[in-house]
Amino acid sequence: MESTVEVDKGPAPEHQSIAAAQPPPSPSEIAQMVCGSCRRLLKYSRGARHVQCSCCQTVNFVLEADQVGQVKCGSCAVLLMYPYGASSIRCSSCQFVTEIGEHNKRPPWSVQQGQPPPPANPVH
Repeated sequence: MESTVEVDKGPAPEHQSIAAAQPPPSPSEIAQMVCGSCRRLLKYSRGARHVQCSCCQTVNFVLEADQVGQVKCGSCAVLLMYPYGASSIRCSSCQFVTEIGEHNKRPPWSVQQGQPPPPANPVH
């Protein structure tokens, strides 16, 4: 006696639903950051709190534009980004540690992009 095994291949093609193609996100919905490990430029949807690098798999914490400062490396002059409140930053290119003082701070990225600065938080 011969046995036959049938394999269920799902519904016939004419019954399969076709998902509507999603339009690509608009440029205003996309943000960018540099991976804290491998220094690759990452693109992500605005509002995300964490972004995983597709190259090195590092999970990066996303800072808001008004929480990020910029300073040029004291050795090689590459532009570095750091969280406000940091006293120094190590350059990913040359490993030089740049002290962050009033003399070398740049305006927050949000200000450079023409957005108004966030309201000052009064100290109670």
